[in-house]
Amino acid sequence: MASHKFKLGSRVELVGAMSLNARREPFEIVRLLPGSGDDPEYRIKGPNEEHERVAKESELRRPRE
Repeated sequence: MASHKFKLGSRVELVGAMSLNARREPFEIVRLLPGSGDDPEYRIKGPNEEHERVAKESELRRPRE
C-alpha cells in the first residue's frame, strides 16, 4: 500500500474528469483513506459545500498560486 502524498488539513485542487463536476476552489483533506493499490484515496471538502467527496491521489494536486 502506498503512503499518502497529502496530509490531513492540506488544501488541494481536483484535476481530470472529476474536476468537471466540482467548483474551481481548493478543497481541504478531511480524512485519509486506504484506497486501492498505489493510488491512496482521500475525503475532501470544499469551503462552500455541505457534503464531502472521495478522490484518488491521482485526481489531486497542490493549488496553483
